[in-house]
Amino acid sequence: QGEKAPDSTISLSRARIARVARGCSSLAARLGVAAAAPPPMSAHYDMLVIGGGSGGLSCSKRAAQLGKKVAVCDFVKPSPVGTTWKLGGTCVNVGCIPKKLMHQAALLGQGMKDAESFGWELSKPAHKWETLVENVQMHISSLNFGYRSELMSNSVKYYNAYATFTSANTLSLVDKKGKETVVTADTVVVATGGRPKYPDIPGAKEHCVTSDDIFSQATPPGKTLVVGASYVALECAGFIHGVGYEVSVMMRSIPLRGFDQQMAKQVQQYMAEEGIGFIEGAVPTSVELLDSGKRKVTWSLKDGSSASDEYDTVLLAIGRSVCTDGIGLDKAGVALAKNGKIPVTNEMTNVPHIYALGDIVDGDSLSPPSNTTELTPVAIQAGKLLAERLYNGSTAQMDYQGVPTTVYTPLEYACVGLAEEDALKLHGEANIEVYHSYFKPLEWALPHRGDNACYCKLVCDLKAELRVLGLHICGPNAGEMAQGFAVAMKCGATKAHFDATVGIHPTVVEELTILSTTKRSGDSAEKTGC
Repeated sequence: QGEKAPDSTISLSRARIARVARGCSSLAARLGVAAAAPPPMSAHYDMLVIGGGSGGLSCSKRAAQLGKKVAVCDFVKPSPVGTTWKLGGTCVNVGCIPKKLMHQAALLGQGMKDAESFGWELSKPAHKWETLVENVQMHISSLNFGYRSELMSNSVKYYNAYATFTSANTLSLVDKKGKETVVTADTVVVATGGRPKYPDIPGAKEHCVTSDDIFSQATPPGKTLVVGASYVALECAGFIHGVGYEVSVMMRSIPLRGFDQQMAKQVQQYMAEEGIGFIEGAVPTSVELLDSGKRKVTWSLKDGSSASDEYDTVLLAIGRSVCTDGIGLDKAGVALAKNGKIPVTNEMTNVPHIYALGDIVDGDSLSPPSNTTELTPVAIQAGKLLAERLYNGSTAQMDYQGVPTTVYTPLEYACVGLAEEDALKLHGEANIEVYHSYFKPLEWALPHRGDNACYCKLVCDLKAELRVLGLHICGPNAGEMAQGFAVAMKCGATKAHFDATVGIHPTVVEELTILSTTKRSGDSAEKTGC
């Protein structure tokens, strides 16, 4: 940076620039050509963060708190149907926050049905989609304002502009009006997240919506087809059905790819029993807008046949693409994996001063590999730790293993650690013991629903005193249960630790402290009483 130049020197430099600019304009006029626009204003930062989502905001605020000059660039390109949003990223605007609020709306609907069994006399409840969307969006707006205020209070410069590398340390920032600002930075953190994928079929972008759109959709979804069986797909299908609309899920292959498949099938079975349709082994081939306003979807099946039906809403949830294309990473020399994600070592890319956080991190490049990089709390933690290492002398690294997560389907599913099939693959069947049990929450007893619908299991390592490698539970409030056990598993919890813990009765979570049936035994894991 060097010493600050005297004010007289700065004034002289500005005067020279002005004379040169006037001279260029005069020359251009004599030659009969238009004068070039003056160069955009420039600024230099200790850290520039591209992306105003969970990871980017976490890293930028901590770096600023440690005394660094920091800027955040955030720009949301509208979805094909025109949806856009403000500062905060996917989680706040079109992910975790609105998803759980709408999931709660569905749970309240179920609760009102159950209430009659507990003596409540209620008129038939009616749901108003417009009210839900309005209130959800108002809450999101308050969060957007809060994030903007936090940047200001931490002296982080905010650019609502699209950032593109022009070299390893220089970036062009273009706002929605086309105004360009050139900035340079010693350190650049890329945290651009991802957006929903669209199938390459007629009508997909023209007549379908995604999770980018559904949470702000002004009109009720009506009869809905959800294409895909990812956690986003099943969560959306769950809350749309839960607030009173007919829903079908079109699955190409398996539900909840990447999760424990026994648990995934448990979730799917519960959803089917609740009235959500599943079109299995199907792939959409076209979406057509009819004169009635409905969408006609045609699909092909594994046997080569085809079928079609009409829907009010078609929601695509077939996965996400990372936003690493079109931001000039090649000009900065940053290497990409085949999937478009960025290989990193402790968040550092192959270019030593450029780092990556969140969705765009290639989990396969980590040691050991991890599929948890796309989770919001992971990005927040990784961003905070990165700033601490860069500017506060810390050596703490992000641990991408043993991260708990929850799928907010009608029957919630939470897990920590390895899926059973992954544990078997890594350690061998002879070295894995699985303790498991079906159960029914007491709260479901009076409404007479969900016999043995809930399920939990501990996947244990026989070679290491039955250390718990994986914890899985399907049931109400699954995430609230799994969080605490994640701490225990970080400390190396074994089955003996679970057995020595006295459960709270009557709760759902106490099931994990009384597991005695193993899969190896072949005995039934179903329950007939408390």
